[in-house]
Amino acid sequence: MFAPPSVSTTQAFSLDSTSEVVAMIEASCDRCDWAVHGREAAVLRLAVDGRYSQHLVLARGARPGEYRVLLGTLTRGSHELSMARDAARSGGTGDVHIHRVTFASFDERHADFLWLSRAPLLRARPGTLEHFSDIPLLMYVEQNVSGESGSRYALQYTVIFSNEDGGTPTDRLMATWGRTTDIEFVYGLTHPEGREEIQAEGHKWTVFNGPREGTHPILWVSTANNMVADHGVDDVVRFAPAPQLVSLGGASRERVMDDNPWTYAVSSAEIRREHRIDPGAFARPGRIVDPRRYVTFEVCAQVQRAALAFDVGVTRPGRRTTWVTTDSDPEFRIERGGCFRASAPLPVGATASEVTGLRVRAFARPPRTGASSQTEPSVTLETVTTVFMLDDGYMPIPLALTWTGSLDVRTDGHVTSIPIESRR
Repeated sequence: MFAPPSVSTTQAFSLDSTSEVVAMIEASCDRCDWAVHGREAAVLRLAVDGRYSQHLVLARGARPGEYRVLLGTLTRGSHELSMARDAARSGGTGDVHIHRVTFASFDERHADFLWLSRAPLLRARPGTLEHFSDIPLLMYVEQNVSGESGSRYALQYTVIFSNEDGGTPTDRLMATWGRTTDIEFVYGLTHPEGREEIQAEGHKWTVFNGPREGTHPILWVSTANNMVADHGVDDVVRFAPAPQLVSLGGASRERVMDDNPWTYAVSSAEIRREHRIDPGAFARPGRIVDPRRYVTFEVCAQVQRAALAFDVGVTRPGRRTTWVTTDSDPEFRIERGGCFRASAPLPVGATASEVTGLRVRAFARPPRTGASSQTEPSVTLETVTTVFMLDDGYMPIPLALTWTGSLDVRTDGHVTSIPIESRR
């Protein structure tokens, strides 16, 4: 630990050539707790060579955690990263500890230079720090993927936000996505045209025509469900999480959270602080029961014109198997294929070891209005790759249950059992 608590500190580093620079900052904040109003987090103001770079929210509390931030393109020679507590924006008075800072540089000869040099910088939506809400936890980038807009992206950047103040209610998020974070595409570079696109208000993909810092596009988080714009007020807080390069073939977007399990703890803390958890949540739309009661699973399937729901079987000693469902509301059914997640809450007192079964129900969806031809409703399940719950610290613990095969599912609501097996 090289910095006294709550005192600004400067770390020097040097570069052999002009490079993209990533700083890995291991830090903690005594008495900070993202779940507690009034002492959510310390916020640091970062500057490079005396010039404002970004703000960093130490949302992981008193336990040391590594925060990876992008410092941008810096020239050859000596540089300084300054970090100081922004008292006006921090929640509480917990002491800040900077345990370690390391730097990684990537010049234009490095294989990672291209995707690092095009990573967007995010301007915060007003209220983000004022209410410690919907902060960007991390950014990831994929190469050569098909985007939801129909474009083919050479580079596609996605941000995992701690929650969303607007858009999908918390109970529907858990049922149909298996999480309370908000995962949003923000910026893509198309292939081969090289056109730049962003996901704007209303989930509309529009061409980016905004400012840059060097080669980095600047985006403004502009809506309560974390859509972005390419223009906005210049004097707001900036975030620059260093992107992680991922490949999600055969996996859902949520797999990035699994690789960064602390994201579950932070997002769970936020919904606790915002009173979105209620033991009587089933009678109160928009809220959920304790997230540690949920069984979350990842399924890969081919789905055409159908909506899916799942039932989780719970067998308790001396009792018959009971089934809890993901679609307590028909609106909670899943209307997408590929690899996706869903969750269902266990009865009070039930444990992970009592999860013994998984069933699926599929429902035909009506044809699209005005379409000249329609595919027939069909569902074929292919894998159940991940089943987990959250432990006492709201971190994922896997259940040793998987399945691989080919299971055709009727689309009339008929219950079909998935023969999941224990890997024990």
